[in-house]
Amino acid sequence: MRVLVAGASGFLGTELVARARAAGHEVVRLVRRPAAAPDESSWAPDRGDVDLAELDRADAVVNLSGASLARLPWTRRYRAEIVASRVAATRTLVEGMRQAAAPPAVLLNASAVGAYGDRPGETLDESAAPGEGFLAEVVAVWEQEALRAPSGTRTVLLRSGIVVGRGGAMRRMAALTRAGLSARLGSGRQHWPWIALDDEIDAMLHLLDSELDGPVNLVGPAPATADHVLAALATRMHRPYFLAAPAPLIRLGLGVAADELLLADQAAVPQRLLDDGFRFSRPSVETALDAMLAVER
Repeated sequence: MRVLVAGASGFLGTELVARARAAGHEVVRLVRRPAAAPDESSWAPDRGDVDLAELDRADAVVNLSGASLARLPWTRRYRAEIVASRVAATRTLVEGMRQAAAPPAVLLNASAVGAYGDRPGETLDESAAPGEGFLAEVVAVWEQEALRAPSGTRTVLLRSGIVVGRGGAMRRMAALTRAGLSARLGSGRQHWPWIALDDEIDAMLHLLDSELDGPVNLVGPAPATADHVLAALATRMHRPYFLAAPAPLIRLGLGVAADELLLADQAAVPQRLLDDGFRFSRPSVETALDAMLAVER
C-alpha cells in the first residue's frame, strides 16, 4: 500500500513508518514545514491545508497527530490544545479526503481508551457505552470528525491504552523507577489499559488489511492494575517499590490529569482484534516490560 502518515515524527509514528516500510508499504510522511525529501509532503492542519494530490495517490491514511497527553500539567490552555490539535488534524485530513477524486480506501485514526471514562468493576470491550470526563469528551469530538470520512473509506478508530515502550507515559515512569521514586498511585487497584509497542504497531499494520471499521481497542489481552504494572517495572529495574502517593496528593500536583490518566479504572479488552484473528506477541504486561527494557539495554 501507499500509506500517508500524519504524526510520523512522534513516538508511535516513527516506529510505524519503519515497520510499515519493512513490511513492503510505501510511506509518505506529512510534515509541518516545506517538504525536503521524496517521502515527505507538507501540510498545515491549523490552516486546513493538505496536498489533495497525495490523498488521491494514497491507499491508506494513518492519523496519529495530536498534542501529547504525557506533557504535564494539563493547564486550561494545554487542555484546549489537546482538543484543538486533534480536531484540526483530523478535520483537515477528512475534508481533503472528501475533496479527493479517489479517496483513500482506509483511514486509521488515533483515539484512546479514555473514551470509556472511569469504570471500576466493568470489563470494557468496544460495545461499552461512552464514559464521562475530559478525555471522554475529547475522544467523542475527535472520533466524530474521523467518522465524517467519505462513505467509501473504511474508518478505524484506534482506541489505544498506555503504550509500553521507550516514549510517552512509560518514559516518565521508567525515569522515576530508575531514581527509586516509583510509588503506589492511589489504591493501586485501578486497571491500566496497556499494550506493548510491538503489538500497537502490529495491530495498526493488521488493520490496514482487515475489514474491521469503527472503534478497536488497542490494549493488551490481560488487564493489569496500576500496582501490577509499577511493581513489575520496579522488579525488572532492581529498584524499590514501597512508597505510596495518596490520591489527594496526586490530584494536588496534577489536577485533572490525575483522575484522567493515573487514577481512572479502565479494564479494557481487545475483543474485536482477537475476534479478527490478531495474535499478540507480548500477551502480558511482564513480557511487554521485558521487551521495552531489552531495547533500552
